[in-house]
Amino acid sequence: MKRREFVLGFAILAHTGRASGKDRVRRVGALVTELAGEKLLETVLTSLGWRLGQDVQIDYRVTGGDTDRSRRAARELLALKPDVLFAATNTSMAALRAEGSVVPTVFAMVSDPLGMHYVESFARPGRNVTGFTPFEPSLGGKWVSLLKEAAPSVKHIGLVYNPEPGNNSAAFRESIDEIAAKSGIVSVEAPVGDSSGIDRLILALRDMPNSGLIFLPDAITSTQRERYVGLVTQCRLPAVYSLRLFCDAGGLISYGPDVKKMYMGAASYVDRILRGADPAEIPVQAPTEFELILNQRAAHHLGLQLPATLLARADEVIE
Repeated sequence: MKRREFVLGFAILAHTGRASGKDRVRRVGALVTELAGEKLLETVLTSLGWRLGQDVQIDYRVTGGDTDRSRRAARELLALKPDVLFAATNTSMAALRAEGSVVPTVFAMVSDPLGMHYVESFARPGRNVTGFTPFEPSLGGKWVSLLKEAAPSVKHIGLVYNPEPGNNSAAFRESIDEIAAKSGIVSVEAPVGDSSGIDRLILALRDMPNSGLIFLPDAITSTQRERYVGLVTQCRLPAVYSLRLFCDAGGLISYGPDVKKMYMGAASYVDRILRGADPAEIPVQAPTEFELILNQRAAHHLGLQLPATLLARADEVIE
């Protein structure tokens, strides 16, 4: 997959006039995993002319990616009768779907929205939902290739994600299995049960020689990234992550989209819907640029010598 220029298909332009809908305060319900990145929603809406607390109010519910908390938070937000919902992740979107929401909704980081039946097509979503999808299924195979390139001895792979309902990990499995079979991988393991299955999987692979990990997109591992990266480091397992924030926390390799751009794009969609646009007619957007980040400190800890060809392709190398 080539890293090409990221084209969001929209322009976030500052409006010189005031936002529409001044006759009442518009309400946005935001179901998020953590507040740090999601505050971009406020930044973008403000730049587009909305005045927080005056003509628009944002009600946050922070879940940490937990499935049960997400469901409770979804019910709370729907009870507030928002004009638009902002769903940060797969877990957020699944919680709103479970509540049968028909409120116009924008998602920011949802994998395979077509396969999950959130939309009818990317070009014309057709329902009350649209947004930005950061990962395409073929990325699964790319993560396998990167793991083998960095740690050629790997023969067993663990796929790390929260196995509870709402995670769209199945979208990546076909490409993972295809490339794994071509790369000499003997087994591909996945967690079972609830989120505690993640720890069990990592610890099991620690005792299995020539093992490595691929962290699939997941809200709970993202919000607890420091703990999981710490556990992986302790177990001395090479791992590939889907977002650079894991490398910033000490992880070995990440390959994925720029999260900030995804959130800013989703926030611009919230603005369009608040101004009267129909989500059924707003195309779902996908990235065309992916960042490859390498962490030399993590490689040294694992006793790995990252290939020169891999280092040359990196967008950034953390020394």
